[in-house]
Amino acid sequence: MQITFLGTSSGVPTRSRNVSSVGLRLPQRSELWLFDCGEGTQHQVLRSDLKISQLRRIFITHMHGDHIFGLMGLLASCGLAGNPDRIDIYGPAGLDEYLNRSGKYSYTHFSYPVHIHTIQPGVVYEDEEFTVSCRPLKHRVPAFGYRVEEKDRPGRFDVQKAAALGIPSGPLYGKLKRGETITLPDGQKINGAQLCEAPEVGRKFVYCTDTVYCESAVELAQDADLLIHEATFAHQDAQLAFDRLHSTSTMAAQVALSAGAKHLIMTHFSPRYAPGNAIMLNDLLQEARAIFPNTQLAYDFLVYEVPRRRTEQLVTTG
Repeated sequence: MQITFLGTSSGVPTRSRNVSSVGLRLPQRSELWLFDCGEGTQHQVLRSDLKISQLRRIFITHMHGDHIFGLMGLLASCGLAGNPDRIDIYGPAGLDEYLNRSGKYSYTHFSYPVHIHTIQPGVVYEDEEFTVSCRPLKHRVPAFGYRVEEKDRPGRFDVQKAAALGIPSGPLYGKLKRGETITLPDGQKINGAQLCEAPEVGRKFVYCTDTVYCESAVELAQDADLLIHEATFAHQDAQLAFDRLHSTSTMAAQVALSAGAKHLIMTHFSPRYAPGNAIMLNDLLQEARAIFPNTQLAYDFLVYEVPRRRTEQLVTTG
């Protein structure tokens, strides 16, 4: 699970930050999932190491322009390139109408299937490896946060130990790998769990934007290995955050702390904190770290490998 930040500004793009989009690359299945798709996202993908040909799923948090204005252009480009077999898009009510009308008035016809799923709180997607769920956040329009859970994997099967017990290779190994108990011809019973290492715990990634502090964000982020949370405003601008239903740096940190998250990356920053102003982004970082030390600031093209437990690797590019 590798995260690439494609846009980290709120509202409008700046010279150094595009508007909201985050890519989740799943190398084991050669897939790319996007979370939000602000204007210019397809340009950001081209400037990154991500491959648009691997795009399979897009998850939209809400219908504000800085989170969806890049969607139609991206889908049209995918069609012209002739790459995808199918793209599934998940988002709040109105997303299907928005795309249908955009296609109608721009005379755009996709050469591949686009499936739009209107989400409700709960599980929105599940397969043999991942579960994606959502919860409502607190914003000026209906908005949702997403949680991606990688399912636990069985521990490594000790082939040498199995051979030493006289277990013949073949179908029995498959049963033992699944933790089943088998009976050998001599009547000996073997519990597969005794021949496997501890299961590999699946990773958990959570994406929360746009929202003011709310309990549903805390519930969504429980025990997350990585929480990406908006931090539009500094703590001293908390009244603006409450008025506009966005978060401060301290709200984002409090969500991470209350949820028992392992790592917090803040994003969706107001352009008002540009270099040279009275308050800058490093001030927001210090505010958050006073509450939740394991915090960092996102920037466009930051790449973060979601770690296995007790293992962490950070890669920066761009």
